[in-house]
Amino acid sequence: MAYDSAEWPDEPLDPYSAQVVHAFETVGPAVVHIAARQPSGRGGTGSGVIFAPDGYLITNSHVVSGAAELTASLTDGRSLPARLVGDDPATDLAVLRLEASGLPHAAFGSSSRLRVGQLAIAIGNPLGFQATVTAGIVSALGRTLRSPNGRLIESVVQTDAPLNPGNSGGALADGRGRVIGINTAIVGGAQGLCFAIGADTVVDVTTRLMRDGKVRRTRLGLGGQTTMLDARLAARLRREGSAVMISEIEADGPAARAGLAAGDVILDFGEAPVLSVDDLHRRLTAELAGRPVPVRVMRGAHILSFDLLPLLDA
Repeated sequence: MAYDSAEWPDEPLDPYSAQVVHAFETVGPAVVHIAARQPSGRGGTGSGVIFAPDGYLITNSHVVSGAAELTASLTDGRSLPARLVGDDPATDLAVLRLEASGLPHAAFGSSSRLRVGQLAIAIGNPLGFQATVTAGIVSALGRTLRSPNGRLIESVVQTDAPLNPGNSGGALADGRGRVIGINTAIVGGAQGLCFAIGADTVVDVTTRLMRDGKVRRTRLGLGGQTTMLDARLAARLRREGSAVMISEIEADGPAARAGLAAGDVILDFGEAPVLSVDDLHRRLTAELAGRPVPVRVMRGAHILSFDLLPLLDA
């Protein structure tokens, strides 16, 4: 049955739809389709997000790993060769460069300010369908995810915005049109279990890849997650209300040798407060290798101090 368009006057969008449309129109033009051809001739695909008008884009390391040739297809129909600038398998992130200027590009928000339940919008190229948008919510924060090289990625954003093969490397955006994460993984056989690398991690790693082509780190031999402190305790310690709780300890690693244990809450690292896992990661620079670093932790009701010797990561 045909309908008379006069019976359907233009109406303003409801607030939810308006945010999704705004995010897609703002971020969508900066999301590209990436084709990666392997030396064997086989190919893979994924997505990427242009973050600078002179052609720099971010994607997943596993999308471009080992590729002999990379091509990015833009929403305006252009296909451009892409060059690998730097790769960091530990966070499953890679930076590419397109030889072009004046490109549409997206702005990043902060994943540390996300709240569970807020709108999350995934934009990518699943199964080769370019510029596809899905929406959901931020389901959880502070997740850990095993990277392709086996290292734990911390402060991962969990969302139920549906993802499919080809979404990897695409944008997870908020309702204001800011990129809050880079989509990286789904749990096969489950529904609504999708993960993105948080924007704070993305910005930090991207800066280092553009500068050095790789990320040199020290490691502590522990896994952790951001945790909130009791408000009265935070006030007594005269610090902000978050820290890092150790969830696992590597046997014979730097943390174990120093005497730290699972369940300890790291308050200070190098005599400065530690507020989040991302905060701790940013401090693990190559310059710390072999230098004792004072660490203050809370173990039960006690505050303890240790000297920890970070090791240069392989």
